[in-house]
Amino acid sequence: MSDGSVELRSIAQNWFARMRQCGDDVRELLHDGHPTACVADAAFGYVDAFKDHVNVGFFRGAELPDANGLLEGTGKTMRHVKLRPGQKIDDAALNKLIHAAYTDMQRRLKAN
Repeated sequence: MSDGSVELRSIAQNWFARMRQCGDDVRELLHDGHPTACVADAAFGYVDAFKDHVNVGFFRGAELPDANGLLEGTGKTMRHVKLRPGQKIDDAALNKLIHAAYTDMQRRLKAN
């Protein structure tokens, strides 16, 4: 998150901070060079800044409830929300996705 425009870095840092604030059990690490939020060793979300946008991604995103239709992607499990400078962001909906990803990972870990 140190490269790119100040505005993109700010967007990425803001949303990664929100992932970290989900709970005391959230750990952060770099996975493939991207800031990643985990519960224990299980990754639930990441941010990635590109030239023109930021992705807020979810490792099990295909299984998350997305009533607002924010999630993009066609992979088997991963999905992301693409954020662009100047674009209106539905903060409440994206916060719900982050919290859903976090609680989903907590549930998965307790089941094992």
